[in-house]
Amino acid sequence: MTIGVVVADDQELVRGGFAMILDAQPDIEVLAEAGDGASAVEAVRRHRPQVVLLDVRMPGVDGIEACREICSSSATRAVMLTTFDSDEYVYESLHAGASGFLLKDVRRDDLVHAVRVVAAGDALVAPSVARRLIADYTRRRRSPSPGRLAALTDRERETLTLLGRGLSNAEIAAELVVSEHTVKTHVSNVLSKLGLRDRVQAVICAYETGLAGT
Repeated sequence: MTIGVVVADDQELVRGGFAMILDAQPDIEVLAEAGDGASAVEAVRRHRPQVVLLDVRMPGVDGIEACREICSSSATRAVMLTTFDSDEYVYESLHAGASGFLLKDVRRDDLVHAVRVVAAGDALVAPSVARRLIADYTRRRRSPSPGRLAALTDRERETLTLLGRGLSNAEIAAELVVSEHTVKTHVSNVLSKLGLRDRVQAVICAYETGLAGT
C-alpha cells in the first residue's frame, strides 16, 4: 500500500528536497506541500495522508498548533522537522501528539525509514535526540505522578519502564524473557489503559511518572 505524505516547511528548498526524496520511493507518494501551518492543516484535511512532516517554526500557524489540530481531528501521524539547537517549542509538540522528530539535516535513508516507521503505527523514540528532548522537558517541567499507573499490572509497568529507556519490542522481549508478541500485547495494554496515542507519549509518561531511569 502506498504511503501518502504531506510535507510542510516554510523553506521552499528544504520542503522541495524532502518531497523529491520521498516521492522517488515506490511505496511513498507526496500528496501535497505546504509553506505554513494553516496550509498544512488544510492539505491534511483534503488529502488524508498517513503522515505529515511539519516544520516546528512556520509563519502564522506554527508546526505545533498544526500538529495539535491534525492529531486531534484525524488519523494522520505527525513528524516534526527541527534543529537540535535551543528550540523550546519542540517540547510542546510532544503533548500536541507528534509521533517523532527529524533533524533538518537528516540523511536520505533515515528520512524514508522514518516515514515508513510512523506510517506503520510506530514512533521515533529510539534516536538519542528524542530521548534527550523528552528527558529534559519532563525533568524541568513535570513532577512525578505515579498514581496514573494504578491500572497497570506489574509486567505492564516493567514494559513502560523499558519503553522509557527507548527500547524496541525485540529488546524489551529479551529483557523480560518473553516473546515479541507478548511485548506487543503489553505495549498495547499500556497505551490503552493510560490513554496514550503512541510510543512517544508512552516515553513521556515514563518520565512524568518517575519510571524512566529506575
